[in-house]
Amino acid sequence: MGSGETTRTNWRLRYARRLAWSDFFVVVWAVWGAQLLWFGDDSERVGVPEKLTTFTVNYTMFSVLLVLAWALVLTIGATRESRIVGAGPEEYKRVAASSLQLFGVVAIIGFAFQIQFSRGYLLVALPAGIVALLLERWLWRQWLNSVRRLGRYSARCVVVGGSRDVRDIIATLRRQSSAGYYPVAVCTTRPGAIVDLPSGIPVEPVAELQAVMKQHHADTVIMAAGHGMSAREVRELSWTLVPGEQHLVMVPNLVDVAGPRIHTRPVAGLPLVHVETPRYEGAGRFTKRAFDYLGALLLVIVLSPVLIAAALAVKLTSRGPLLFKQERIGLHGEKFRMLKFRSMVVDAEARLGELLQRERDAGNEVLFKLKDDPRVTPVGRFMRRFSIDELPQLFNVLGGSMSLVGPRPPLAREVELYDEAAHRRLLVRPGLTGLWQVSGRSSLSWEDSIRLDLYYVENWSLVGDVVLLWRTLKAVLARNGAY
Repeated sequence: MGSGETTRTNWRLRYARRLAWSDFFVVVWAVWGAQLLWFGDDSERVGVPEKLTTFTVNYTMFSVLLVLAWALVLTIGATRESRIVGAGPEEYKRVAASSLQLFGVVAIIGFAFQIQFSRGYLLVALPAGIVALLLERWLWRQWLNSVRRLGRYSARCVVVGGSRDVRDIIATLRRQSSAGYYPVAVCTTRPGAIVDLPSGIPVEPVAELQAVMKQHHADTVIMAAGHGMSAREVRELSWTLVPGEQHLVMVPNLVDVAGPRIHTRPVAGLPLVHVETPRYEGAGRFTKRAFDYLGALLLVIVLSPVLIAAALAVKLTSRGPLLFKQERIGLHGEKFRMLKFRSMVVDAEARLGELLQRERDAGNEVLFKLKDDPRVTPVGRFMRRFSIDELPQLFNVLGGSMSLVGPRPPLAREVELYDEAAHRRLLVRPGLTGLWQVSGRSSLSWEDSIRLDLYYVENWSLVGDVVLLWRTLKAVLARNGAY
């Protein structure tokens, strides 16, 4: 194996080592910081009454053991596995779960051997350590995502499949570089059928797979749904891969289905994939409504200075009503009045027909939003840039017509153009924010808007809502796609 190949294929080990060292320093900071905070300088030996136990706890030694144990459980818990780092919530879940399990074991040992640990010391070390570890992993993820956009620190992949499937996979992986899969070549049973690939992607017969992988220093084979090979041929292909160094990834014919809905169950050698049908009633809907109400109430209280300042700015700089009320379509096709701070001139609706004839947003046949709309006031332009004009929709959320997170609330004329798939957006309440907000906002095409909304509808989770609210804050501050 040449030096170039070694450099490419050992990124997993190098990155895991970096995470291990930074994890260790974070744990040292958390544990020793908790000791100094709780005991000060007098923490060499902190005793407990004789009537409670025969042990005297040396907290300096205990801190050393706790640091070593914490670093060990992070390794045992596979928190640095290359398949989970860089994308998705699994890395964070494993870090938190491993840390909680360690402190659970410490508590059990203390109870079993009648050792009276200081509860305050542990109650400081545990949350401080978990928060610091999650922050450290998030910072590493930002660095990893930046270098992955350059094709580094990613699994170099050879895609095996038919024409359309191959193009879709390559386009998706290049668009989502943070996932850590970088396509470098294509192998197929019909080389002449593969067309319209990005430049620099060679196409070779599948019989030359190992030669192609060696030539391009690839370590992963991705089998698309339409690869055209029998089960026996796929199994024999997997035998040609080097165990532990080369990996096989199967892409099933399932799109926009999140992990919680997928369950794999082997039956008589068949890897059966169970896909749960989405449910929109019961406890899940009650939980989401409670989360929406409490979250909107908290945001109204916290953002009340911004709401007051925006209201004064609108009133003092232009004639007309403070709020713009527009009829939108909500849950199950019911109409409601969506609230926004008025960001346009008073006769904006009367001038809409003229603008519709003159210009439509590029690549979007249903949605209409001009980048340089002459109807927008100077104050309105500023509010739109930071989505301040959307804040009155918090009162829609409190009233139950909207949700904090959900599909974009459509106009009636847009719903008239919906096909059957698009109508599924109406199975949940529209949201103040959603995947459309954090993935491009006004710059999205109609097809992308529908795809993102349907993904949310089919795969909703409370944790996902929290993540989307956090991503919305970042998107608003970055002003991505806002106009």
